[in-house]
Amino acid sequence: MSLTLRDAAQADQVAILEVIRRAFPDEDLVPLVSTLLSDPDVLTRVAEYDGTLCGVICWSFCAVGTAKVALLGPLAVVPRFQKQRVGAALIEDGWAALEAHSVVQAVVLGDPAYYGRFGFREETGVQTPYPLPDAWRPAWQGIALAGPLVTGPLEVPTPWQVPELWLP
Repeated sequence: MSLTLRDAAQADQVAILEVIRRAFPDEDLVPLVSTLLSDPDVLTRVAEYDGTLCGVICWSFCAVGTAKVALLGPLAVVPRFQKQRVGAALIEDGWAALEAHSVVQAVVLGDPAYYGRFGFREETGVQTPYPLPDAWRPAWQGIALAGPLVTGPLEVPTPWQVPELWLP
């Protein structure tokens, strides 16, 4: 089988939402992802194995002051393709795309054991748009892509301006 990574196309929307449903059966991320797919401030990349869409990653372009920062999320891989480096390929593929968009730092709210493998570390300089529960603090992570880490409040695009997305 051969893995292909590419920008998401309008025709991929139904398949992307199915990937989200299958990867996160206990969470309703479909409304968020539907909105992200139509937002010009979001870069969405997909992974295909032999023409079957099996993974998706969204990078939302945000700001910290005048610095351009990308919020990773969601990253989703269909269960039968998990543990085959599809998610890793989507993250690593993102670095070049983010550089082309002049992004200086990436942030994510996710599993430190997973994202730590890609260089993400607990984020202390960039504040989330809404307070996180204390138990989630280690899951808020960042990585410098160009230059030093930035500090300040994260300004997110409209789809992320929903307090419930930042709570358990």
